[in-house]
Amino acid sequence: MAAALSRSLPRKKATPATPLLLRVRPCQRMPCPPFRKEKTTAIPRRRLTAGKIRCKTSRQTRNAREGKTVQPDSIVKRYRRPWLFFGISLVVPWAFWFVAGAVSYQDWSGGKQVIAASLLALLGLLAPLATALALTAGQPDLRRDVARRLFTLRGVTPFYAAVAAFLMLASILAAQAVSVLFGYSTDQFRLAGHFSFTSGVLPVWFLLVAAPVIEELAWHAYGTDALRSRFSLFSTCMMFSAYWAIWHMPLASIKDYYHSHLVQGGLLYTANFLISVFPFVILMNWLYYKTHRNILIACVFHVTAGYFNEIFATHPDSKVIQTGLLVLLSAFVVLRERRFFFDRTIE
Repeated sequence: MAAALSRSLPRKKATPATPLLLRVRPCQRMPCPPFRKEKTTAIPRRRLTAGKIRCKTSRQTRNAREGKTVQPDSIVKRYRRPWLFFGISLVVPWAFWFVAGAVSYQDWSGGKQVIAASLLALLGLLAPLATALALTAGQPDLRRDVARRLFTLRGVTPFYAAVAAFLMLASILAAQAVSVLFGYSTDQFRLAGHFSFTSGVLPVWFLLVAAPVIEELAWHAYGTDALRSRFSLFSTCMMFSAYWAIWHMPLASIKDYYHSHLVQGGLLYTANFLISVFPFVILMNWLYYKTHRNILIACVFHVTAGYFNEIFATHPDSKVIQTGLLVLLSAFVVLRERRFFFDRTIE
């Protein structure tokens, strides 16, 4: 009976479950306003560049304090005061050397003028080195960089070491051989019995050995890199060559010095010295940057240039031929490595 009663009652139809999305009421908020592009203030490029430089400099300083290696391109750019360095290195030596030239022709009792002229010449020689030390004072990263390049041979291959030590010897021997073809004497290949100049109270070997070392400690500890931080290697060589030729001029006023003998020899030999500076600097800086800015290589190249040109009984005309050979060699090196000389990036 109960079963019949349940069948007789009307059944309620099951309604399907409403999806969750249908139960959500539509948003009652106001419609969003249309997107409006806001104006942005452009930051000047100069400010962006300055910020990058500040960040880069602070990073270099932090790396130097922590003893980390700084990339060559970045450390060279920290030699920032070329005009101050070269200005002081020109004015101060000129002042000492012109006074030394005037004193050297005096006739003082006991030959005191020779002592005074020698001391004045030495003070002028030391001026660029003192300037380099002053400009690197208080900058531990630069001092560490100079010490690394001066007291290590890292990056110096046997090839570049041999070129630095014997290129000038080969050039003067080749020049003498060429001069023999034009009728000059073979006696040039004999060792000279004496030096071709004097240096006051200072021994001649001082000018042949110590003076080049003192010069290169200034030029390649600060001066060359200061120019290289702003210019290509070729422009650096050209500017420094012209500067270096002018820098030597007052030495011709000192009695019995090498440069005074050049002037007395005539215009040809004076011009030859000034012109020879250009290929010499190109080859020296080529060696310097190929050996990761090694100062010792520059010192060796400069010392051998003066020494080998004095040990033989070389005719002055052979030195003119030597300059021509060095010009050809330096031109070949520049053309062969154009990117190395003309790209401002320091490898």
